[in-house]
Amino acid sequence: MIRIFSYLPNPRVWKATITGRYLNVKVEVRGAPPRELGQWLWDFDARPLGEEDRNNAALERKGRTGFSGSLYKTDQFLNAHPYGNVPAAFDSSGKVGIFESNSIMRAVARLADDDRGVYGRDPYHASRIDSFLDASLVFARDTQHYLLSLGSDRLTREIHSQGRDAFVNYLGGIEGALAAGSRFITGDELTLADICFVAEVSLFSRERAWRRTVEAIDCEPIDWSRCDLAMAHYERLCKLRVFEVDLSPFLEKLAADIKKHAG
Repeated sequence: MIRIFSYLPNPRVWKATITGRYLNVKVEVRGAPPRELGQWLWDFDARPLGEEDRNNAALERKGRTGFSGSLYKTDQFLNAHPYGNVPAAFDSSGKVGIFESNSIMRAVARLADDDRGVYGRDPYHASRIDSFLDASLVFARDTQHYLLSLGSDRLTREIHSQGRDAFVNYLGGIEGALAAGSRFITGDELTLADICFVAEVSLFSRERAWRRTVEAIDCEPIDWSRCDLAMAHYERLCKLRVFEVDLSPFLEKLAADIKKHAG
C-alpha cells in the first residue's frame, strides 16, 4: 500500500493511481484543492487543521512554489520529504517518504505481484522507459513557469515561447517513437512511459482553456494538431478503463472550460 498526499485534482498523482489500478496495488490518496492545502496539516496522517494545530508555531512553515502564505507541516513529514513538496507518498508505516511523481509511480509498479511488463521485460527495456520518464521531467520543469503564469498577469511572449518549445520537443519525441509502428511508446505493451505521458499531457492541456490570455499578448495559441500520432495515442489511452476513472471527469471539465473561454 502507498498513501499519497497532494493537492487535488493533480494529474501527476494519476501516474500512481493508474498504475495501481492496472497492477492491483492499493493506492490511497488524501488531499484538497490547492487553495485549501494551507488549511491542512501536511503529514502521513494528513487532515484539515484543528485549532490546536493552528496554535502550534512549530508546525508553521513558509509556503514554497505554487503556494503562498504559511503551510503547516510536521517534523515527521519533513523527515520523510526533505524538499517539502507534494505529491508526497509514504509507505504503510508513514516513515519512508517517496517524492517526485515518477518515483511514486515506479514504487507502485515495484509493489505489484506481477508488474505485467510496465517497467520493461529486461534491463535495456527498463532503461528505455526511464529515458522517456526523464524526458518528462525536463518537460515538466520547462513548462511549470508557463502554466503558473497563465492564471496570473505574468504571462509574457518569452514565457509563452518557452512553454511552446518545450511542448513541441516533448511531443515530438513521443511522435517519433510511435512512428515506428508500435502500439505503445516503448513497444507493444503498456508501460510507465505511456502512463506518465498521459498524466503530463493532461496537466499541460489546461493551457488550452487560456486561449484569450495567450492572444492578449499577441501570441499564437499552441497548435496541438501537429502531433497526430501522439494525440491519437493519448485519446486511445484515455478510453481504457484503468485511465478513464481518473481522466473522464477531468476531460469533461476541461472541455467545458475551453468552451467557456473560447473566442
